[in-house]
Amino acid sequence: MTAAAQTTSAPAVDAPGVDPNAALYAKSAGAGRRIADDDQLHEGTHAGPTADRLTLPPLTLGPITVDVPVVLAPMAGITNTAFRRLCREYGGGLYVNEMVTARALVERKPESMRIIRHDPDEVPRSVQLYSVDPVTTAGAVRMLVEEDRCDHLDLNFGCPVPKVTRRGGGSALPWKSELFASIVKAAVTEASKKDIPVTVKMRRGIDEDHLTFLDAGRAARDLGVAAVALHGRTTRQFYSGTAVWEDIARLREALPDIPVLGNGDIWSAEDAIAMVEQTGVDGVVIGRGCQGRPWLFGDLQNAFEGRAERFRPNLGMVADTLYRHAELLVDTFGGDEVKALRDIRKHVAWYFKGYPVGSQIRTALSTVPDLATLRQLLDGIDRDIPYPGPDAEGPRGRAGAPKRPHLPDGWLDSRELNAEQKAMIAAAELDVSGG
Repeated sequence: MTAAAQTTSAPAVDAPGVDPNAALYAKSAGAGRRIADDDQLHEGTHAGPTADRLTLPPLTLGPITVDVPVVLAPMAGITNTAFRRLCREYGGGLYVNEMVTARALVERKPESMRIIRHDPDEVPRSVQLYSVDPVTTAGAVRMLVEEDRCDHLDLNFGCPVPKVTRRGGGSALPWKSELFASIVKAAVTEASKKDIPVTVKMRRGIDEDHLTFLDAGRAARDLGVAAVALHGRTTRQFYSGTAVWEDIARLREALPDIPVLGNGDIWSAEDAIAMVEQTGVDGVVIGRGCQGRPWLFGDLQNAFEGRAERFRPNLGMVADTLYRHAELLVDTFGGDEVKALRDIRKHVAWYFKGYPVGSQIRTALSTVPDLATLRQLLDGIDRDIPYPGPDAEGPRGRAGAPKRPHLPDGWLDSRELNAEQKAMIAAAELDVSGG
């Protein structure tokens, strides 16, 4: 790793105006029901790349240099040690673990302590932290720093799932600008004691009337974060529609003195090239696009190092990767084969997307009980079936429809917390998963 200094200075900007109907909207927002596409669901437009390769310099995060400017996004139940190892074997980048809550770390809950474990050769060790309370944030980061458990810390302000946002966390939190700043400051203060860089991952805002990405990005920069990552959707968009890359470009322009990373709708190396060309970001964050496709990180490294080669696995190679994933999960879960094979089931459809694998074997794989059975089932497929092309690419994972955000009552009335919301926040540091 090499060291690099960062400068952080820029004027603050006025907070966006408040919707005059915010109180009414906030009361209805808790329903979380699906809604029709309307003006609140602004979507971006993505042009194709002009080249099939791109030379992008390494990503610098404080004292850390990431040679390939690609980041694996934290995904609950996905980016555990096993999956991170698979991805690392294909290409370079920064591989972030599953989101862990600050409260759970302070209480040293066994599952959370497992989540923050890294393989001995996993460098840098990256941890993503969720919190809604600056005091708990400080305690969790202090523990990570003093016990030498990470080299990089990311703060989650992007999760749109209801059990997170209904307590004011994740993508709902940047709307409360003072609370957002206090959490970022607490993390940066504690992490700086060992020169550990802190980054922030966030969404555009809650909806089109409550966008927060510019002021939150500037505030985070002024408080000393090493980089900001933006998912080009709002909470209301959830994972539907098309990410607004235009706003990623706006954030890149607004923060010229720290790295800005883009997230959303990167399903291939060509998508990553297009995002860099159209937004000017310093790197990309990969979420759902790598589900069932750990070799995407090899494609990304090739593309960013100016090579046209891409991984196009036949069905035998896919089957071998799926089996290795299951073996690694057994190790991740401390030798618990039952738990590991239960976990691998959700990956089956992602791995075989586009490949002509019959429904009978797909059904059998979705209930596979142990490694021996998995091996037997995989030995029965036609290993020579070639890569199916576009059918194996494109969107995967959860998408669904837009939905009204689940928010605390009156959340949108003001950028500041009221007394009731402060009490709610104090009690909201629960062991939440999601991302």
